[in-house]
Amino acid sequence: MLFHNLKKMNKTLLVLMLAFVGLGLALLYDAAGGDISPWAKNQLIRFLIGIGIFLIIVYSPVQFWIKYAYSLYCIAVLLLLSVLVMGHIGMGAQRWLKIGPINIQPSEIMRVSLILSLACYFHRRTHEEIQKLSTLFVPLLMILIPAALVAKQPDLGTAIMIVASGVLILFIAGVPKRVFIISGGAILALIPVAWNFLHTYQKKRVLTFLNPERDPFGAGYHIMQSKIALGSGGIFGKGFMAGTQSHLNFLPEKQTDFIFTLFAEEFGFVGSLVLLSGYFLLIITGVYVGLRCQSSFCRLMAVGLSGTIFLYVFINIAMVIGLLPVVGVPLPFISYGGTAMWTLLISLGFIINADINKDQRLQRYY
Repeated sequence: MLFHNLKKMNKTLLVLMLAFVGLGLALLYDAAGGDISPWAKNQLIRFLIGIGIFLIIVYSPVQFWIKYAYSLYCIAVLLLLSVLVMGHIGMGAQRWLKIGPINIQPSEIMRVSLILSLACYFHRRTHEEIQKLSTLFVPLLMILIPAALVAKQPDLGTAIMIVASGVLILFIAGVPKRVFIISGGAILALIPVAWNFLHTYQKKRVLTFLNPERDPFGAGYHIMQSKIALGSGGIFGKGFMAGTQSHLNFLPEKQTDFIFTLFAEEFGFVGSLVLLSGYFLLIITGVYVGLRCQSSFCRLMAVGLSGTIFLYVFINIAMVIGLLPVVGVPLPFISYGGTAMWTLLISLGFIINADINKDQRLQRYY
């Protein structure tokens, strides 16, 4: 029975996931100077725990998630509120909940919960209802509440990702294009006002992004060292565990936010293209799964979660090459981090679940 179930799983997504996780473990071993402790060992344990959750989601009835999507969203909101009250502070921000020996980041859980709940909401609406502006009040509230709570931590990068994921679902669901045009214009007009509400360190990140050389030994150090490491990799790279910038400790956070820089220095431009091609195949396969689904819930869920993975990849790589300000967004399945790993495994589990149930015409209510 288990073998039969495994045969139903999307092989492309499964192989790519295992390849990325394997590469991540190798790079974490590399980042620790040829030692499985602390990063590679801990990441492997997290993956083994996460793969169990992944399999449960893959083979669970999709009707279950329609029924309890709103409940999961409410739980995620409560976790975000708990962070503000009794969250664990790390690296100057209050973003984690400490449960025994485990730290969880509720904002990562919210990314998945939001997409499921929005998919459920629009699954229960007709095309005519979606065209009405009054129908947008609830989903906009569902997006803005967690975004505001995450921004309060403060974690502006993740808050923007939550909004972007929500907007993607609105677009796929068929919300009138004029809504996006008017909203986009309003956001651009409010940017000067929003600047005054940013924290000092957030303003510093933006200014450093525009001109890293203004503070080369302070705020600009991270991105300048990242660019040096990227350039030193050349076309074919310096070879596994031979990155000088990384192993001489010039490269900061090489196991988390800047792990792509470590990879690019050692495997070069060619290796980076291969890695990006793998991510492209993963994302486009997820989108293709969604487009083939008969139910709007599965379609919105698969495309929305694939879009979230795209945001992870795009923001992380744009950040380390200097196209975006530095924010704490991990490279999917590769960067060190427990909650991010579990969230991505859960996301992929839902995409594969949608693929398995793509031919089902689901009822609007359960």
